[in-house]
Formats: sequence, C-alpha cells, structure tokens
Amino acid sequence: MLASRIVAHRIRFASRVWPAFVGALAPRAASPALGALATLGLLLAAPGGHAAPQVARAAVATENAVASREAMSELDAGGNAFDAVVRAALVSGIVSPSSSGLGGGGFALLWRAETHEPYVLDFRECAPAAVDAAAFEKRPFAPAERARATGVPGELAGLFQLQHDFGKRAWRDVVLPAARVAETGFPVSPHLGKVLTSAWAMGVGATDPGISRVFFPGGKAAKAGALLKNPALGRTLRRLANEGKTPYYEGDIGRELVATANEKGGALTAADLAHYQPVRRTALHVTWEGYDVYTMPPPSAGGLLVAETLGTFSKTELARYTPGSGVYQHLLAESMRGALSDRLRFVGDPDFQKFDVAALIEPARLARRKAQLISSERTHTLPRFDDDEHGTHHLLVIDQAGNVASLTTTVNNAFGAKITAPTSGIVLNDELDDFTRQKDVVPFGLSESPNRPRPGARPVSSMTPTVVVKDGKVVFALGGSGGQLIATNVAQLLMTHLVFGLSPSELVALPRFQVPTSGPTLRLEAGAPRALIDDLTWRGEVVAEMPENPSAVQVIAVTEAGVSAAADPRKHGSALSK
Repeated sequence: MLASRIVAHRIRFASRVWPAFVGALAPRAASPALGALATLGLLLAAPGGHAAPQVARAAVATENAVASREAMSELDAGGNAFDAVVRAALVSGIVSPSSSGLGGGGFALLWRAETHEPYVLDFRECAPAAVDAAAFEKRPFAPAERARATGVPGELAGLFQLQHDFGKRAWRDVVLPAARVAETGFPVSPHLGKVLTSAWAMGVGATDPGISRVFFPGGKAAKAGALLKNPALGRTLRRLANEGKTPYYEGDIGRELVATANEKGGALTAADLAHYQPVRRTALHVTWEGYDVYTMPPPSAGGLLVAETLGTFSKTELARYTPGSGVYQHLLAESMRGALSDRLRFVGDPDFQKFDVAALIEPARLARRKAQLISSERTHTLPRFDDDEHGTHHLLVIDQAGNVASLTTTVNNAFGAKITAPTSGIVLNDELDDFTRQKDVVPFGLSESPNRPRPGARPVSSMTPTVVVKDGKVVFALGGSGGQLIATNVAQLLMTHLVFGLSPSELVALPRFQVPTSGPTLRLEAGAPRALIDDLTWRGEVVAEMPENPSAVQVIAVTEAGVSAAADPRKHGSALSK
C-alpha cells in the first residue's frame, strides 16, 4: 500500500523560497511552507486529513514521476532496491531522454543490508581505442562531427551486472515494464517540456530524425503533459529483456550504434563494444562525527569534493552558524574551491592516472589548508576551468530490508550527442567532452592534464552517489544531477543535514549556491536577500545570480520514525514511500 507520495513542484525562489528560508534562520524555526513540505511525506490522503499511523519502510526518489512509479511497482512485485533502481533507470531513459538512456553510462553505490557493506560499480563511458586526442583541443566539434565526443556506452552493461548480481527477480521481468512504458506512452514531464523548447533543442528537432520523430510531432516541440510513444526504443527494450545484453555489445544493435556514430565523425567500433566491462571500485570512505560516509571514488571527483568538505570542518565549527548565513556559505565554498583545484591538478581515470586519493583527504593536509587559506573574511579564486556535464539523472531506492541503491546515470549534455540510431531508437552520448583541454590546465602549471583523452580512459565526472551509515545501518542517502553542480549541491545538503538535522523535504526546498570555475566566485539562486549578498561581498566573494539551477538532488533519510524521501522540485522530481 502506498503510504505517501510527494510530487514536488518547481520552486519560485524569488517570490517564495528565499523569503521563507530567511524567515527560518532562527535555529530550526521552519516557515509554514517548509513545515508543509516536511510533513507531506508522512500523511495519507485519509478522510479528514488525519495522519496515518503506518510507518514507511521503503522509498523511492527520482527526477520523474513515471520512473518513481515504476520503481515502487517493482518493489510491490517482490523486487528489491537493486531490481527497482534498474527498472527506474531504464524507464528514465525513455521519459527523461535528455538526461539518460541506453547510449550513456553512470555510477552506482549500493548498500547491502545483509553484509553491511557498500558496493560501487563504475559503468561510465570510456574513450574508443581509436580516439583522436588532438581533436579534443579544438572543441567544440562541428555539428557534422559531434559523435567525436561519443564514448563506449556502459549503461546496459552496468544495469545488467547490478541486476544479475544483486536483484531478486528475473532480468526479463525487470526490463519488460520499461518496454511497456515506451510502447504504450508516457506524459512529457514539465522539465522535459522546458528542455524541448530551448533554442538548441529546436535545432536538434530539425537535424536528428529520431529525436524529431518522437519529441517534435508535426515539427513542434511536445508540451508538458502530452502523451508520447517511442516504439523503436520499446522494441529494443523488449528484445534486450529476452536476449540480455548480447545484441547490444556483440550483435546488430551495437553494429547500428557504431555505424551511426561513424557517420558523425565518431571513433566507436564493434571491438570497443565487445571489450567494454563495468569496473568494481572501492567506495571512498570518510568517518565524520560518528558517521561512516561512503561516496564515489575516481573517476568521480564529486566524492573527493564531499570528502574534502567533510574533512575540513567539524560539526562544532559549523553549528555556530545558520545554513543561510553568508559566513556558512562562504566557508563551504572556500573548501569546495580547494577540492575543485585538486580535481584539475590530480584526478583522472585511476586505471591510467596514478595519484593518492587518501593523501588528498588526509586530515593533516586539510587542517593545513584551513589554517593557511580558509578565512571567514577572505576569498580565493580559481583559475579558469570549464566543466560542462548537464544531462544526468539521479535515482534513489531503499527497500524494507534496508538495501539502498544510489545511482546516477548520464548521457552528458542534454540529449548527449543529439544523434539517434534509427532502428534501435538509442540516443548516443557525448561523454568524452568531459576530458579537459590542455589550455585549461596551463594556469595550474601543468604540462598535461590528468584528465586527458586516452584509448579506454574514462573522463572525470562530478556524479556523487553517497550513502551515510551509522551503527551498520543506512541513515541517509543522496545524489544529484546537473554537471559540476552535482558535487557542490550534494555536499551542501549533506553538510546541512548532518550539522543541523534538516529533513529531506526541508533540504531540497532550501536555496543553494554554486561555486563557478570562472567569472564570479559564487552564484546564488534567484531572489537572494540583499543582506546576504552584501555579507558575502564583504568576505571577498564576487556574487552573481544563477541563470537557473539545473541540478536536482534526491534524498532519503532513515530514523526510528521510519523512512522519508524527497525529490528535488527544480526538475519536478517525484518521491514515493510505503
């Protein structure tokens, strides 16, 4: 039985959230709006509006209501968290194709309740064997060559391995419901509807027949609420349900992907697909104030930023402030700038680039940095460092046994390479655009980037699936989407929860800041109070307004009162619990 449902709506920061948040700066004095959000997930639609006595023990949070519904249906059918997150990820590739899909890849961080241990799987895209590294210094690529940025897709291989190793149900039974969604139809979400009306998307509608056919019926962008079908992708999923991953990595589906990429300058080959393997990695583990925090290791740099932010401050140091104060935001931002600098200097695919992550997060090093560089009254700037990766989707599931799946999936920029394989309906990624140009590391005194294109290498990512454990049980889990904003937003929400105890609904409703890698030193969401801007300016921050926050964070918390979940309203996310 469904015990709660939260379908969050977009927050209008200028008129609602900032004023509500500022009014709540007295310690833990939440506004009526935030109070309603905080309790919504614990109420049933019962006669008279009375709270139900039932306690939620399982929950789902994704960026799309259909994906969340399908994940919950998987739990109801007897699947566990790992079955549910695979089903939701496959559905996300249908209903949120600008963010994810079978042509992409991702990271998963699982918590296995039976063994009390984390499991990390890296199924990120990698460079083809014939990658032309020199060409990446001349980006952006011409439209006719945009598949140069297409990496070897890992999505299907990763989901297949996760489900077979840890799922309870048959692969076929987990995948077929996704095929049904594609074949019978799905509503255009408000987020996808907005993406389809952007300037670049209108151009894509005219240049890629696959995207145009599904998402631009009659030559016009589909509007939010419209019912769409993707029969080609439905047929592909139905076949993969019955035949497994073989047609993709060794058969005709893969051969079509190769041919499609090659037509647009790509270097992908059948051998690249046949040789692709997901990689099991060891979670990046940080102990903090009695908690065990497990997050994503390289080639993610997001986990490094989370670990460095935790390692820089104690709870006592931060608890003296309030989450919305200038000094609190400034101190977190300074720590994040240090982590972003470390990303550029050191982080690459660990199978190609040797560096000591433990040394980067060593307490003595972070203490020296804090003592020498971090001040409540001074700001340090970063050299220019461009890092765009926007087409991502984070999914969270916890089942009644306490298993947790935190999974981020991506095609990189919106709709990836904006190229669809005509028969399979699979949209290709442009993940290799995450490799760093040589000119961007020159300001750091580097002769070559640790994150440079090499055959088989996986580009550095900001994806940050994270799980927090206390006394052997998960108490908090989160992850996000939105490129470089992923790590900084995840770190903000994580720190705010651990220090101030805010609930998932309160966390996703709060305004956030961005730490740019060029231009201003700090960006605030629209509607920030003048007093906050003045305070940050006094501390040396060069403050600007975010044009928009494309990052969405999903959150699950576990307490003695049960499980609560929240999905980010910035992308109209959906959280369900039972």
